[in-house]
Amino acid sequence: MPATHDQPLNSSLCERAGLRVDAALAHFVEEKVLAPLGLDTAEFWTGFADLLARFTPQNRALLDKRDALQAAIDGWHNAHQGVVDAAAYRAFLQGIGYLVPEPAPFTVSTQKVDAEIATMAGPQLVVPVLNARFLLNAANARWGSLYDALYGTDALDAPAAKAGGYDAERGAAVVAAGRAFLDQAVPLAAGSWADWDGGALTLADPSALVARRGDGLLLRHNGLHIEIRLDRTHPIGATDRAGIADIVLEAALTAIVDLEDSIAAVDAQDKLAAYANWLGLMRGDLTETFAKGGNTITRALAPDRVWTLDNGEQLTLAGRSLLFVRNVGHLMTNPAILLPDGSEVFEGLMDAVITSAIGAQDLLGLGQFRNSRAGSIYIVKPKMHGPEEVAFTGALFDAVEDLLGLSRHTIKVGVMDEERRTSANLAACIAAVKERIVFINTGFLDRTGDEIHTSMRAGPMLRKNAIKASPWIAAYEARNVGIGLASGLSGRAQIGKGMWAAPDQMAAMLEQKIAHPMAGANTAWVPSPTAAVLHATHYHQCNVFVRQGEIAAQAIPDLAPLLTIPLANTAPSAAELAEELDNNAQGLLGYVVRWIDQGVGCSKVPDIHDVGLMEDRATLRISSQHIANWLLHGWVSEAQVMDSLQRMAAKVDAQNAGDAEYEPMAGRWQESFAFRAACDLVFKGGEQPNGYTEPLLHAWRRAKKAALAALVPAE
Repeated sequence: MPATHDQPLNSSLCERAGLRVDAALAHFVEEKVLAPLGLDTAEFWTGFADLLARFTPQNRALLDKRDALQAAIDGWHNAHQGVVDAAAYRAFLQGIGYLVPEPAPFTVSTQKVDAEIATMAGPQLVVPVLNARFLLNAANARWGSLYDALYGTDALDAPAAKAGGYDAERGAAVVAAGRAFLDQAVPLAAGSWADWDGGALTLADPSALVARRGDGLLLRHNGLHIEIRLDRTHPIGATDRAGIADIVLEAALTAIVDLEDSIAAVDAQDKLAAYANWLGLMRGDLTETFAKGGNTITRALAPDRVWTLDNGEQLTLAGRSLLFVRNVGHLMTNPAILLPDGSEVFEGLMDAVITSAIGAQDLLGLGQFRNSRAGSIYIVKPKMHGPEEVAFTGALFDAVEDLLGLSRHTIKVGVMDEERRTSANLAACIAAVKERIVFINTGFLDRTGDEIHTSMRAGPMLRKNAIKASPWIAAYEARNVGIGLASGLSGRAQIGKGMWAAPDQMAAMLEQKIAHPMAGANTAWVPSPTAAVLHATHYHQCNVFVRQGEIAAQAIPDLAPLLTIPLANTAPSAAELAEELDNNAQGLLGYVVRWIDQGVGCSKVPDIHDVGLMEDRATLRISSQHIANWLLHGWVSEAQVMDSLQRMAAKVDAQNAGDAEYEPMAGRWQESFAFRAACDLVFKGGEQPNGYTEPLLHAWRRAKKAALAALVPAE
């Protein structure tokens, strides 16, 4: 593994209150963030330094506790030789403090929560902060054309559009599907929308008609708006019986602007770009210019949607998704700021202060638009292990509020339920931040990665698809919703479900993802604005808050299935072992090569069957841990793994042959930093803290950036 750097690449450091801060970052914070807020820079840096002095030792102690617990669990499994007695295992986890007592019944008391989070249900996007175009697309995905989503994807059960311009046959099928959607969501008192001629309109539920004007209808169902655009001069409307040119759905109610798993940010240069884009969103002045179809396009944030009604009154609807910002977890450090002892700042502490300060500009109305009309800053905090770490985040946010002069609990927190110790103690985790929590969710990849690493020495694990069907997954998903509802999250917070990873498979998404609202989740992740429009139809099929009431009346599933380790009783066949190994190796390499060589943290990566999947760092965690587990228990050998990695490197090279910036791996086993990083992730996977990939990725990416910088001639 390459040596890490002790200072940012291509940057200089300046002194601030005993801290050594990247000069460009310091200038940005002082001129772009603090000055508009009217905060004194000297007082800010002194307060920031005091905050770091207080929380850095606590952060380190929490990480030390993770290591101590893992060592104890490893020792227990080594002593029991793969035999897991459920009662003895649970008693052991309680004895070492891994399991804590359940809190007394409580109800969260979060205040000043925007409706998009508290009382509405709809899709959620997660978008990498370093890609301005994607950021703007996600923020503008609050509204989207149902006609476009149906016409351009496989969601429609009809022949694909013919090449060479508009396909009228495909268009007719889209219009028919749109009418069927209206019949389901906002039916007429009599007859079908297909028979409406644009004249008198009587809905089965008259209250669903919010507004009517000459060029459209605004309807509302299950809290979501539907805009029917009427325009007989439009190419579609001109041939439509009622003159309907489009059906536009309120889609992505919220979006998470991600500084974590979907980006490659390893130094001050990367962090500054991330913070600048977040500021652009809060100020409303972020734009991106790009070429498309031979034209130059400039994209900006969409304005609010203002309806002037027939009676002259105005109705204003939000034009953009409500934005969360996802900070990094407790583990990683960053050289953007060096502490007085020369060590790197914990990145999560830096994120908390700077993203909150940027968010404070929205609270003061300093931007063109408002993000939170309720007056809150929304931060998703990932990868926390148990209630002690969640409480640490709550105390950190208290300190940030004091530093920035914000009232208590202005900063809200989203708790990602993606670590085993959090799942097993979820009620206590929610209770630790009950005054500011606005979000919990589940996710298969990271959660399974931690499941494998925690029980690494218990024995060989099932194949990944078999793990999806094992008892702990069902218990994990059901307990998350049940505990969230018992804690009073309904009407105050989001209960979320994970990502649909295949952006080109919308028909399958429409068939399967209805399960998320039916499970009581009032949001779920989608990979694109188009997917958000299509997933929005599920929230018209299912009234999530009614469904939550039904689920709340049921007993919360017991903890025992959650603690059932997904061990394999018998080894797969040689062919099955090879198939699983190749699948893991190909997916890992396909993602790592873009991360290390190009700094791309999220993209559509072809899988082993050439199906494009939206991948982020969680993909690496599960894949590397799965291979490491089978290596540890002798199901595969190092030679087999290396053979698979090398063959799959050639496959990934072929899949990326059309990318002019791509650097091949095959045959360059020592020259390719990406291939060497992938090998480290696998062969050193068992020793990585909680199975995380960040330490190795960051080290190799910094080495790659240094190598690239060395190729640039000196001026």
